[in-house]
Amino acid sequence: MHLAPRPDPQLARALAADLDAADFRSDPLRRLWGEEADDALARGLREPILRALGDADSPLATLGRFFVLGMPQPAPAVERALPHLGLAALASLGLGVADGDDVRPEVLLRPQSFVDLDGVGEWWIASDLDEVALGTALPADHVLGVGGASRTLAELVIPAQVERALDLGTGCGIQALLVARHAGRVVATDISERALAFGELNALLNGVANIEFRLGSMFEPVAGEAFDLIVSNPPFVITPRAQGVPEYEYRDGGLIGDALVERFLRAAPAHLTPGGVAQLLGNWESRGVSGLQRVESWIPAELDAWVIERESLTPLGYAELWIRDGGTLPRDAGFTPLLSAWLDDFSARGVTAIGFGYVLLRRPAFPGPERPSSRSADPERGAQRRDEGRLRRFEHLSQPLANTGRALEAGLAAHDLLQEGLPDRLVVASDVTEARHLMPGDDDPTVIELHQGGGFGRVVSVDSGLAGFVGACDGELTVGQIAAALADLFDVPLADLWADLEPRIRRLVRDGFLLPAE
Repeated sequence: MHLAPRPDPQLARALAADLDAADFRSDPLRRLWGEEADDALARGLREPILRALGDADSPLATLGRFFVLGMPQPAPAVERALPHLGLAALASLGLGVADGDDVRPEVLLRPQSFVDLDGVGEWWIASDLDEVALGTALPADHVLGVGGASRTLAELVIPAQVERALDLGTGCGIQALLVARHAGRVVATDISERALAFGELNALLNGVANIEFRLGSMFEPVAGEAFDLIVSNPPFVITPRAQGVPEYEYRDGGLIGDALVERFLRAAPAHLTPGGVAQLLGNWESRGVSGLQRVESWIPAELDAWVIERESLTPLGYAELWIRDGGTLPRDAGFTPLLSAWLDDFSARGVTAIGFGYVLLRRPAFPGPERPSSRSADPERGAQRRDEGRLRRFEHLSQPLANTGRALEAGLAAHDLLQEGLPDRLVVASDVTEARHLMPGDDDPTVIELHQGGGFGRVVSVDSGLAGFVGACDGELTVGQIAAALADLFDVPLADLWADLEPRIRRLVRDGFLLPAE
């Protein structure tokens, strides 16, 4: 594919005008060929869409076949669908090429919806033809469109306004576009010139002007610069460095094992401003110790760190996943040699499992490890609490998550709040419910659980004392008043009750079950 390395802005605007005139957007396309056919396309099936379209030759139908499905279309139909751009300019941009009486697409160009703090929006995103359109396995220099990992990272990014942001390994540019909505300036980097060409084209198509694209590996293009936000969906896939194993630029960083994620985590802190946050997806290997323990060892102790492992695969499961991702299936002759190469590599390096998850780093705004507190932590003695240290959370969460970016933002805020002690008054978060389990005939529950309806969907077992405390948190009574009432109710010394309750209350605040009343 010969995508123009620096797309012509005037031609990009002409293409955008044609796409807009044809109403080339998700909802009109879905109405055109139906929801079932639309869902089938996500599974790699385009026949339902073709059957639904039939002989329709409207501009929207032509562009749907050409750009969404990646199928050649008659030259007159494409010219009618792109009257402002024209066929010559389409070829000049590298998006299509004449093939007899037809025009053959050289890229996919699909509408991509998104939701953020400013509401619902949609972009046109160009990327390479996929294996369905190609009819073969992907080439090594394939530039991926918006996939599951892209959407996952988009949901993770904390929705805060920042001055400068970095999208490292931008690919087709989707993260840079998203971040550009709440950043003054964005630098988007990639080792692939073709990826940067796609990213720049997509920015032009969607009228986004605050992104600068730079070529280079890792942090080399931004040496000496610092950012308020760094996001990255890096090429973290662990691939054996063996002859005959293809290395896909969009997913393989060219290093052994999980060394690329390690390199990122060791280098990123130098590029964060005070209070700056870095967020990325990654894989890590269990080798002698768990993958989470290895990740923890890569992150400097002076940084806040929150790592969530979402799943863990065996070497066999991991190898099969990524061999299939490249378009090679078990029925293909090349599948078994690739599988052997992966398993041999994992065995030689003692890898027993591979984890996938999310990493958040934050450079604290305060350089020292401690700061004085102004809030009371003990309702009996009024003792002041000092900073307990940096945020260091390394956990495995397999349950469904919701509004992850907001949940991470709330978790950071709760950690900062607790450095000054517990708030004077607390309230129960609106998504928290209580479940009590009783044996038949019993008056007292054997299990009491607090359930979080959103965010991280945590479930916490509590006893009657903590359940009573939470139930009284309505913002009217102070923490000290509730604790004193419970001490009288259970007829125990307040100091003993508080020593038991206080660390568990702090955990509930940290995890978002309890919020400051103010």
